[in-house]
Amino acid sequence: MIRRNIWNSLAEAMADTPVVLINGARQTGKSTLAKWYTENISGGRYLTLDDATVLAAATQDPAGFLSGLDGPVVLDEIQHAPGLFPAVKAEVDRDRRPGRFLLTGSADVLLLPDLSESLAGRMEILTLWPFSDGEMMESNASFIDQVFSENSVSSPQSPESRQELLQRIIIGGFPEVVSRKDARRRNAWFGSYITTILQRDVRDLANIEHLTLLPRLLSLLATRSSCLLNYSELSRSLALPQSTLKRYMALLETTFLVQLLPPWSANLGKRLVKSPKIMLCDTGLMAYLLGMD
Repeated sequence: MIRRNIWNSLAEAMADTPVVLINGARQTGKSTLAKWYTENISGGRYLTLDDATVLAAATQDPAGFLSGLDGPVVLDEIQHAPGLFPAVKAEVDRDRRPGRFLLTGSADVLLLPDLSESLAGRMEILTLWPFSDGEMMESNASFIDQVFSENSVSSPQSPESRQELLQRIIIGGFPEVVSRKDARRRNAWFGSYITTILQRDVRDLANIEHLTLLPRLLSLLATRSSCLLNYSELSRSLALPQSTLKRYMALLETTFLVQLLPPWSANLGKRLVKSPKIMLCDTGLMAYLLGMD
């Protein structure tokens, strides 16, 4: 298993926090990381709510479901059962030992409309993105830390050619895509991935109209990646009311397909009101949406 950059943060959180949530887009390696932690570190139980039997037990009697679990517990795909959160709160208030629950979710559970308990003060949240370049090369990615340190930063050197670097960008960091050597098979994976996310996960999160417009919106956002977010321009391009567009954007953010990069300014007031930039979660996904090779 490739060591992920959030591993140290996960170990620290499990050592002093009762509940830890790993969220992120589907197929970024959350389940693999949680299973490995269970088998090699915590020695607890692993349960996935993708299993219909487990999901039925968790939704019908959340308190009874948790009371039957001893020791550290991993609950995978927790967004399927937001009703578990009040039961988790009750268990944690009864026994506040650190590392009791490790949750994973393929949607931002705090934005779910059915969530009645946020576990504020009891839960630490970590986000797992697709593989970084440093993770795939099994090296410690410290460039950003060096930039903001007081020491001078030397120009990074790479033995790779420009063509090899472009190939890394085109492939991106989704583990399943990285393992596929054929470009046609990678494109097939991205096509199926987008279809299932937009037609299954988004439907699970909200009943929305004009679902067929979401792939168009995502493709349009790919053409504007790293640009300032302009709702007026996007609304005109898609012939969608801004109110509807903002709901769609919230759903894409909830499923981690799109990330808004907050602005920065030395003036705190300007920093809070300036427009963010649009970022897609993965360069390979962006390249597929743009039809680039």
